[in-house]
Amino acid sequence: MGSKNKLKRFKENETFSNVHQPSRDELVNNNFDLKGNWREKIFKNNNPVVLELGCGKGEYTVALAKKFPDRNFIGIDIKGARFWRGAKTALEEDIPNVAFLRAQIELIEYAFSENEIDEIWITFPDPQIKYKRTKHRLTNADFLNKYKQVLKPGGIMNLKTDSEFMHGYTLGLLHGAGHDVLYSNHDVYNQEGSPEEVTSIQTFYESQYLEQNKPITYIRFKIN
Repeated sequence: MGSKNKLKRFKENETFSNVHQPSRDELVNNNFDLKGNWREKIFKNNNPVVLELGCGKGEYTVALAKKFPDRNFIGIDIKGARFWRGAKTALEEDIPNVAFLRAQIELIEYAFSENEIDEIWITFPDPQIKYKRTKHRLTNADFLNKYKQVLKPGGIMNLKTDSEFMHGYTLGLLHGAGHDVLYSNHDVYNQEGSPEEVTSIQTFYESQYLEQNKPITYIRFKIN
């Protein structure tokens, strides 16, 4: 994407009512007024709030919102030029239960208050395979601890990935730490009984992986 195109998208994002872009300072100094108030101020209802972390173009966030109109969805990514597409689609198609937050995932506990979130999706994250990149892996123990701070007790986590490495690493970590693995499958499209919301929604890249016969893995779990 050219820098001109990026700038255009950044400018457009600023006009979108469903995009929220707090500064880092605003978040870490607890000056973000949506923290604890997402239902009341943004969605104007009391429905469950679901996050998608590293939402990319927002395809999954928007598709989930269409599928579950009685839940609120927030896509989070630091790259605003990417989720511009999802935000624009949600406005064009008048999907009211979608919002986007431009923020780093490691600041999640500054953007939401305790027990504010019902469910979290992590879809196709960078597996950060190199050892020195472990701290950026979105299912490492530090990140799980951050998610626990914002999830309500018994809140659900979902990991969908094309990375066997990420799947195995996360399963090992969850079992080792005594978290509850509710469902695990290393090839969701080729096994019966896979959850419908996992197989009925595909991102652009996911459909490409499937064309290459790359298995898509999925874990649903709770953090204890």
